[in-house]
Amino acid sequence: MKFGVVIFPSKKLQDLANSYRKRYDSHYALIPPHLTLKSAFEATEEEAKEFAEKLREIARNTNEISLKTTKISSFYPVNNVIYLKIEPTEELVKLQSDINQESIGQEQEYAFVPHITIGQNLSNEEYSDVYGQLRMKKIEHEETVDRFHLLYQLDNDSWTVYETFRLGK
Repeated sequence: MKFGVVIFPSKKLQDLANSYRKRYDSHYALIPPHLTLKSAFEATEEEAKEFAEKLREIARNTNEISLKTTKISSFYPVNNVIYLKIEPTEELVKLQSDINQESIGQEQEYAFVPHITIGQNLSNEEYSDVYGQLRMKKIEHEETVDRFHLLYQLDNDSWTVYETFRLGK
């Protein structure tokens, strides 16, 4: 079974992301807007239960986290992904690092760049056109999150919550 760990932002930030995702993100219908803490990995149900226990401990030892976004950015030329850039606070980077130090799934493929994807699987022409328009937008949003989620993938490729972890004691 495939699992992953994410933060779901507030409805306000999800609505903003979805205003772009419904047009530019091929995964729009499969998962709500999210910030990935641990990319998709394969695990058995038993491994997932053990991992969830470790995540509970990490959550207990982590305070609420501030999410701040001020611009739209891109992973071009590595791939044609457009995203809301989330400022990498010390708390957020530590949470992501703590989660990924647990020995389940593969090693991280890329360095951690906190973001919420708003466009992916775009052709080169579509990417250039869309990113050219969106990068000029000024976005001012800040919020505090108090939880993260272990997700699993269903047979139809959509994702659903396996367990939610509240931050703090």
